[in-house]
Amino acid sequence: MDERAALRLLAADLPGAGDDAAVVDDLVVTTDMLHETTDFPAGTTRYTAGWRAVGASLSDVAAMGASATCAVAAYAAVELDETELGDFVRGARDVCEAVGASYVGGDLDTHREFTTATTAIGRTDDPVRRSGAAPGDLLCVTGELGRSAAAVRLFEAGETDRANELFRFTPRVAAGVALRGSATAMMDSSDGLARSVHQLAAASDCGFELDFDALPVHDAVAEVATDSDDRRDLAAFFGEDFELVFALPESALDAARDATDVPLTVVGKAVEEATEAAVVADGEAVPDRGYTHGRNE
Repeated sequence: MDERAALRLLAADLPGAGDDAAVVDDLVVTTDMLHETTDFPAGTTRYTAGWRAVGASLSDVAAMGASATCAVAAYAAVELDETELGDFVRGARDVCEAVGASYVGGDLDTHREFTTATTAIGRTDDPVRRSGAAPGDLLCVTGELGRSAAAVRLFEAGETDRANELFRFTPRVAAGVALRGSATAMMDSSDGLARSVHQLAAASDCGFELDFDALPVHDAVAEVATDSDDRRDLAAFFGEDFELVFALPESALDAARDATDVPLTVVGKAVEEATEAAVVADGEAVPDRGYTHGRNE
């Protein structure tokens, strides 16, 4: 059973689940677990691991339109090496500082492989859910796609300095807060753009038309892609980019662009739900494919 099947199994007992984070009053809470064998390619530094692990949780806070308050992490490794642990904490602290949050500690343990579990907390009294998109809304993304895919290819090629740099992303907390008044539905792209759009469609009971040609693709993808099809797949299906994927009325686009500190790109639009496919591009169904824990396809 993969992560998505497990979530469906738990849905009846956890009716509040289904967004990037839980909301309790004005508190936003989210947690993530990452493992060396599945999440950190060979050559990933502990500094990058700390940055990326805590950043993943902060990205979930951003996807709710919340400001980030603080984060903690549980750190486990085969042995507790002073340098590695110190580097991890520095990375965790630096990514928190990048979004105006505080890294406030965590827990230590030993384990058969490097593993970390992170929790981030934010605040908002008006969270953005995944469920508010309506036909006519524009589908947009922040930043650029394919950054993590390029990093993984570069790790495999032994270009670890460049790969580590690409693996350290800035969570879109400021953009999420700025979009809170205009976005009708939002989530982060940790599972990949295509899968994220499918999830927005399911939550909002609508369909989406996606424009692959409009995708903002990170320059590093050109360094590693084998052809144009591979370039599109790395940008649309690989995932782990932690950009925001959101819908908003067309009338709100210009104001949203003025309010955010990163580029916003229109990559499609919401349409009436279709029976044959929830997400289409150029008249063809877009597969619900991306990153899933327990199955990467």
